[in-house]
Amino acid sequence: MSVFNSSALYPRFLLTGLSGLESRYGLISLPIFLVYATSTAGNITILFIIRTEPSLHQPMYYFLSMLALTDLGLSTTTLPTMLGVFWFHAREISFNACLVQMYFIHVFSIIESAVLLAMAFDRLVAIREPLRYATILTNDVIIGIALVIAGRALALVFPASFLLKKLQYHPVNVLSYPFCLHQDLIKTTVSSRRVSSIYGLMVVICSMGLDSVLLLLSYILILGTVLSIASMTERMKALNTCISHICAVLTFYTPMIGLSMIHRYGKHASPIVHVLMANVYLLVPPFMNPIVYSVKTKQIRDRILKKFKQQKV
Repeated sequence: MSVFNSSALYPRFLLTGLSGLESRYGLISLPIFLVYATSTAGNITILFIIRTEPSLHQPMYYFLSMLALTDLGLSTTTLPTMLGVFWFHAREISFNACLVQMYFIHVFSIIESAVLLAMAFDRLVAIREPLRYATILTNDVIIGIALVIAGRALALVFPASFLLKKLQYHPVNVLSYPFCLHQDLIKTTVSSRRVSSIYGLMVVICSMGLDSVLLLLSYILILGTVLSIASMTERMKALNTCISHICAVLTFYTPMIGLSMIHRYGKHASPIVHVLMANVYLLVPPFMNPIVYSVKTKQIRDRILKKFKQQKV
């Protein structure tokens, strides 16, 4: 009994890569590393351009900076264990380290969802109240929004980690992914998981569920405002300011919904499908967002090209 208690207090967790493809891990890790390197360089470039260009010190670009910082945090939190599995076959992770990684993955995911909602609010104000845009979204308001976004994520996820800490586990637990997620850790417990499962569901509903509903409402209001504009040219101009944001929303929510569907209904699907979907969910948004905003946002694109030209000179 004492041995079991000791194992329950200090359980071991084994991360899982792509089962059956261990001999190809070196090759598989190459695109993962390239995606991470590209997303890191892209998001740092976005932050640098916004920081050094006074003309971009506007609410829209402050929110874009928040998105870039969140993407950096999400990819950096995930990458160490992923590359540890694929490069060094280092599957074992301590319980506390697993909880820390899980905490920050979910915190950054909730923050990203909220930042996308804040960006939708920014577009709504810009289109519905263009003359009052600067007076509504002042620096103090933006700082307040940022603090609320971060505070909500930190407060929502902490009890989930605390509840997991109180559960008992097998001495050795095999996880489904090369990183730690709440829904994956819950499956390994040997004690009642009811409270943790219910709280996890409540966190999802109160964060991403609520954010997605408000996002949809924001775009309904935006569309209503745009359709009330008499000039077709002005309509297209207004909608064009939302294209990058819509792409970011789809890039974030589509893999998340896919992962949820696979987790809920794909019990007989190959483990490789589960791992691939989880990797797409955590790696694709930080990779795609700087590309989308660099290509579709003229102000960002022009400033980046200007910096490259200055470097050549």
